[in-house]
Amino acid sequence: MDRGLYIAASGMLAEQLRQQQISNDLANTSTPGYKADRTAQRSFGELVLANTRSGASVGSQSTATVADEVVTDFTPMPSRDTGEPLDFAITGDGFFAVRTSSGVRYTRDGQFTVSPQGELVTAQGDPVLGRGNQTIRVGTDGRVDPRRLEVVLLTNPRKSGDDLVTGTPGAAGTVGQVRAGALEGSGADPARSMVDMIASLRAFESGQKAIQAIDDALGKASTQVGALS
Repeated sequence: MDRGLYIAASGMLAEQLRQQQISNDLANTSTPGYKADRTAQRSFGELVLANTRSGASVGSQSTATVADEVVTDFTPMPSRDTGEPLDFAITGDGFFAVRTSSGVRYTRDGQFTVSPQGELVTAQGDPVLGRGNQTIRVGTDGRVDPRRLEVVLLTNPRKSGDDLVTGTPGAAGTVGQVRAGALEGSGADPARSMVDMIASLRAFESGQKAIQAIDDALGKASTQVGALS
């Protein structure tokens, strides 16, 4: 029964991590260029059960479940026209390069603005980089030629928070084109996320019920089974 407690608890922990990932997707259904995640789960090695007297194999039993990794889908999404001169979307593969306090990072969110110094920056105030990793100055008309923005292909891109991505630049492939006055849509599907959330909650509740049933059985074993009449 103790093993059953561990199995149920591990499943609940895995579903808790999955719910956090789904909640983050739901919160970013309107974030331009956001990329949705999927939580992959796997089982630990199975325990082979055998008859203690005859040695005959009885079967196998899973020992626990774990959230193996969170996988991000970087598939480009369709863009929509906004008419804003400092909104940019990448049609195809690639990322915008931005300079942050932690070094150069990358993003698909092209909802930029202008800094007090007249430079093109992200919503967090990080300078957007153009050709030669140079910052980009916004013209006196409040516009930027989209050809001045650098589009970088990455190997092994990984999320690093604030809609930013890390990775190794210089991957092979065709670089996407930059569109001005447009933004890429979010990769989060609210309908799918809600379905996944309901399924995850039901799996979490099943683990709770299994633990409650095991707890009741252990309680009866300690108070009733060994009692003398």
